[in-house]
Amino acid sequence: MINLFKDSNYNFMNLKRLGFIFSGLLVILSIFKLFSGIKLGIDFKGGSLIGLHFNEAISIEEVRESLKNLSFEGNNFDLSNEEIKYFGNENDIVIKIKNFENQPDNFPQLIINSLYLTFENKVPSKNEFVLSLGSVSPKVGSELSGQAFWSIISALALILFYVSIRFEFKFAIAAIIALVHDIIITLGIFGFSNYEITLSTIAAFLTIVGYSLNDTIVILDRIRENMKSSGTVMFDSTINKSINQSLSRTLITSLTTLLVIIILLVFGGEIIRPFAFTLLVGVIIGTYSSIFIASSAISSFNNSSK
Repeated sequence: MINLFKDSNYNFMNLKRLGFIFSGLLVILSIFKLFSGIKLGIDFKGGSLIGLHFNEAISIEEVRESLKNLSFEGNNFDLSNEEIKYFGNENDIVIKIKNFENQPDNFPQLIINSLYLTFENKVPSKNEFVLSLGSVSPKVGSELSGQAFWSIISALALILFYVSIRFEFKFAIAAIIALVHDIIITLGIFGFSNYEITLSTIAAFLTIVGYSLNDTIVILDRIRENMKSSGTVMFDSTINKSINQSLSRTLITSLTTLLVIIILLVFGGEIIRPFAFTLLVGVIIGTYSSIFIASSAISSFNNSSK
């Protein structure tokens, strides 16, 4: 393996207080953002997603104007404020529409029919006009929200159990602190973006949990081995030595992973972009937390027990 930091001797524990302050500020800002609200996709709040293809570039403002006053089955709907954006190029658009109390059963299809008639000179045949059509009921959205929440809680609980057996309980607590730190901050940064939480982004969060844990365990295992070989109790010097020994592996793994994620973010298209953005933030935060949160937490636990 390429060893970029073969003889590194950085004093990471000397920066642990600064790391805690920096992370604390990020966590507070992230929690504030979470309480102020983040955008949920139709997977969780219910609604319809319609992907449409036109023969030529279409103005989003034109589409928005055409959705301003629709009448179906005696009910009027104003969809001009719904989310409309390009899908890859200016010939394709995606419309995300929330559920309405009085909407008819075939609401998405009625919207498609209306747009087809409005832009009759700019659309291909009806079979080629619709790129995608999906809908989620509010009840299903609520169930998916609960399942997503419990999947993350279950993952954290199992990790706590595994690391407690594999190492020591204080190691497990340090790992969980780092993971919760990663999830909260990534959620907060995600909330400041213009992306929505969907099932694919939940998958990204679970991937981050696995990635961050793997990174953390490598360092924790090195700390444990150095404690055994030296025959001493855990000192900051032992932790610093362990991090420096793992530094090359940690950074090379993170950089190669980030390279793939950046390619996905740039060339992957609109659908995969929120997933890639979540991973990008999560890998950076996860690498940072393995060094400055998990390891620093173990150091703090050790010093407090003296």
